[in-house]
Amino acid sequence: MSTILTDLLAVIGVVLNGLPQGLLALTFGFASIPTAMAFFVGAVGNTVTQSVAPISFQAETITYAGTAGKNRSERCAMIFIGGVIMALIGAFGLLTRIVDFVGEDIAFGMMAGVGIILTKAALDMVKKDAVSGGVSLAAALITYYFTRNSSNTLVYTIVVSVVASCIASAVFKKNKDNIVVVDDKFIRQKFTINSSVILGALGMVCLNIGSNISFGSITASMATSGNYNVDHLTVISSLADMASSFFGGAPVESIISATASAPHPVWAGVIMMLVIGLILIFGLLPKISKYVPASSIAGFLFVLGIFKTVALDAPGALAANPAVGGTAMVVTAVTNPFLGMLAGVIARFLGL
Repeated sequence: MSTILTDLLAVIGVVLNGLPQGLLALTFGFASIPTAMAFFVGAVGNTVTQSVAPISFQAETITYAGTAGKNRSERCAMIFIGGVIMALIGAFGLLTRIVDFVGEDIAFGMMAGVGIILTKAALDMVKKDAVSGGVSLAAALITYYFTRNSSNTLVYTIVVSVVASCIASAVFKKNKDNIVVVDDKFIRQKFTINSSVILGALGMVCLNIGSNISFGSITASMATSGNYNVDHLTVISSLADMASSFFGGAPVESIISATASAPHPVWAGVIMMLVIGLILIFGLLPKISKYVPASSIAGFLFVLGIFKTVALDAPGALAANPAVGGTAMVVTAVTNPFLGMLAGVIARFLGL
């Protein structure tokens, strides 16, 4: 009985971690209900493969896709195209070979650059909504300071900062800006294809290569049973992205999931994905936005960007060859992960 309770606590923690990031996806114009398809694909995929690494809303990919595309058509097109490419990479077992070719310094540089993108997005939210965003940022920093040595620090950070932001919004803001989701139903998207979308899709590929390897391995290291294969994770998350984006939904990727530390890691992950999928399919996420301001995620994005991405990945990017890793990091931060990777490879070719 105690093991089941532990499983449920892990599931609840990861669901609470995912929903605010789902609200972040809604602020970028993604549809809520079609995104349920991604979670159901993930649940089926992990059941078949017995994988301990689930998929869920991931702030990095959501923020990148949301800022790289001008509208839902462009954003979903780059997610779908990126998903097709990643599915082929996973199916042919090319993920680790690509990282070996590119080099860890460039891979770390790309991830650190994405961390800078997350940090900027967080600060933009605070500027836009000083009350909700500012309280979220302050609460996140305080929570992270006191829980930084815990393996669940990100869960604590997002729960406390979101709750604090919601309370501040309810007390101090009379006029709330609720998230309005346009065409929140299964509608086949008319994809826009242009140079920006192609570059965006390649950027998604580069970002997901790094996150699948890093987040997947971290999650798997917490599990005491079940299976883990980064290529399986890549195929599952790619098929999930394709199913979601085809109808206007958000990207759903690999995450660092506390369900892997549960007594039954596979089934805890599957239940977590089913729970979020049901919340989405019944249209409950936009209703939650009435009580949870969009800027409530600002503090979590800042902590994730600075302390859990830049601080961890930048040293690896700059250790072996600062010019190469630094180039990948800076170019990624100001453009996208694909151009960051390309700039890093060129820097190495030039012998910098």
